[in-house]
Amino acid sequence: MILALFAVVLLLFIVFALIGMALWAVLSTIVVGVVIGALGRLVVPGTQPIGLLATLLAGLGGSIVGGFIGEHVLGLGPVLTVLIEVLVSAAIVAVLAGRRTRGVAGLR
Repeated sequence: MILALFAVVLLLFIVFALIGMALWAVLSTIVVGVVIGALGRLVVPGTQPIGLLATLLAGLGGSIVGGFIGEHVLGLGPVLTVLIEVLVSAAIVAVLAGRRTRGVAGLR
C-alpha cells in the first residue's frame, strides 16, 4: 500500500514537472513572438491596421521561419539569425497590413 502511494506521488511529481515545463515553454514562445512581431512592425514603414494577435502570429512565424533559415540553412550566428527573424516577421506584417487595407477582394 505504501509503495503504491509512493509510486503515485512520484508519478504526480514527474507529470507536474512536465506540465510546468511545457507551460513555461508556451509562455516564453508567446513572449518571443510578441517581441519579434513588434520589432517587425517597427521595420515596416507607416501604420499597420493589425492587432496584437496578428502581431503575435507574425512574430511566431518570423521566429520559426527566420530561425530555421538563419541557423539551419545559412548557418549564421545568433545575432544575424535574430535579424533574419525580424525581417521575416516584417514581411509577414507587411502582407497582413496590405490585406487589411485593401479589404475583402479589393472592395471597400
